[in-house]
Amino acid sequence: MPLSLPNLPYAFDALEPHVDTQTMQIHHGKHHAAYVTNCNKALEGTPLAEKDANWLITHLSEVPEDKRGAVRNNAGGHVNHSMFWLGMAPSGKGGGGEPTGALMDAIKKSWGEFAHFKEKFAAAGVGRFGSGWAWLCVMPDKTVQICSTANQDNPLMGKALVGCEGTPVLGVDVWEHAYYLKYQNRRPDYLAAYWNVVNWGRAAELFAAAK
Repeated sequence: MPLSLPNLPYAFDALEPHVDTQTMQIHHGKHHAAYVTNCNKALEGTPLAEKDANWLITHLSEVPEDKRGAVRNNAGGHVNHSMFWLGMAPSGKGGGGEPTGALMDAIKKSWGEFAHFKEKFAAAGVGRFGSGWAWLCVMPDKTVQICSTANQDNPLMGKALVGCEGTPVLGVDVWEHAYYLKYQNRRPDYLAAYWNVVNWGRAAELFAAAK
């Protein structure tokens, strides 16, 4: 069935003051909605219109070449944003703090201290030239790594295609539309504020479920 825009799991103003209301309204209602519309339009009338977005981004080689770019960008945008919304929660109501349990153990195994992980993750987001994403991914051996992708690429697309691999458990949008109304060109400030709304409970669920 065609892709559909998911509802946010919280109100547009719920992430204030870290993510402003107007940005959330435009980001969800305009940008994410456009990815859904454009992907559905590209695949309308084809058997691929019945595939879900995760299948589409992990089987891009099976998408006809004349539609592949549109699917990569728009199904990718849909997958990335759907994860992004669930990966945040209001500060103090599931958002912020630190991970616990197996996810924290994996982070400490890779970076020693949680603060060091935060520095490396922020650097991946700041260092992404132009538009893209920073990711925390779990590998098959349950280790975790940080990487970054351009545009609406996702690590699930594979290292050969996007230079990044693994199953994402956390992803932050560093396109300017995610932060410009409040932070203008201050991407580091936006990424610093992100730690107040990151939903570590959701990340832990994805970590536990990863194969």
